[in-house]
Amino acid sequence: MSDAPARPLLFTPLTLRGLTLKNRIVVSPMSQYSSVGGEPTDWHLVHLGKFAMGGAGVVFCEETSVSEKSRKTYDCPGIYTDGQVRAWRRITDFIRGQGAIAAMQLGHAGRKVATRAPWDGFAPLGEEDAARGRPPWAGIAPSPIPFKDGAMVPKEMDADDIRRVIALHVEAAKRTQDAGFGILEIHGAHGYIIQQFLSPITNHRKDGYGGDIQGRMRFGLELMEAVRAAWPADLPLFFRASCVDGKGGIWSLEDTVVLARELKARGVDVLDCSSGGIEGPLTLHLVPRVPGYHVPFAERIRSETGIATMAVGLITDPHQAEGYLQESQCDLVALAREMMWNPNWPTHAAAALGLEKPHEQLPRPYAWWLQKREDVRKISQG
Repeated sequence: MSDAPARPLLFTPLTLRGLTLKNRIVVSPMSQYSSVGGEPTDWHLVHLGKFAMGGAGVVFCEETSVSEKSRKTYDCPGIYTDGQVRAWRRITDFIRGQGAIAAMQLGHAGRKVATRAPWDGFAPLGEEDAARGRPPWAGIAPSPIPFKDGAMVPKEMDADDIRRVIALHVEAAKRTQDAGFGILEIHGAHGYIIQQFLSPITNHRKDGYGGDIQGRMRFGLELMEAVRAAWPADLPLFFRASCVDGKGGIWSLEDTVVLARELKARGVDVLDCSSGGIEGPLTLHLVPRVPGYHVPFAERIRSETGIATMAVGLITDPHQAEGYLQESQCDLVALAREMMWNPNWPTHAAAALGLEKPHEQLPRPYAWWLQKREDVRKISQG
């Protein structure tokens, strides 16, 4: 009988449909506002490629728009042209070559389109921008409610608009496959178009797409059904949810549990647990920013619905991440800013959790030299 310690769950493979992840470490989407004409650039190749080299099992690109007019800014990427597909393919080929899974997050900003970058406060585009060749454009939304003071009033979506947005997601899903991504996530959080339908703050409709939670979920569920039918049956589909949002808990964790059950029934494999967005960043009194602040959401949703969950939010320490998995609070852990700080976090986590040869998380041209240094160090210490 072997006395060898059990392999950490963080480094235990996970199979989702026909895809096996080499570990449970996910690089969460991080908007870069560095695209040109909707195409990812060398910045994205290096930005995303270094995470794959660092040993992550899954590398998400940033939220990517399903159409030109659904982007937040002129500098956001898309996947609505053949040129964009080719540009993404260059990046996914590299990620896959490092043993990681490339993951796409599709989004539609709805009423939150035509803004400047976050370091300019997401200010609505105006006359000054138009003079610089960046004129604003109008958004669409479930109800004609602007996302902030000074923003244009979005067009209230009619039946044709609803069908068109769903069709855009279906087409983008097909392009996502062509671009070499193995995981597809639909962004239903952070104040984008699906959440605009879900929230009574932004959905005042009187038809079948408004009213009670069943009506407000209808658009998102129809969209997910269409995407699941278009996305290969052997590849996993994720959904990102704002598990709580709005003043006074107007969208609650109980609502997300209801949504998660419906999503699971429609073939969604993983719920990516986040929060906030309808009225800007979620206020701290609702979800204090403490380490792992979304993990309790992931744990409850997983327990009550049986859907696999991914948790993100101030996960920085390997033992912290391993503990969430050991306690069955989530199935995947996702890191974003910590990966910016340390792209080799997975390799350092392997060392901290006692893997015998943690350097093997890195590509051979790195791993061989680092292991050699370690061997020399051990010899010198006797």
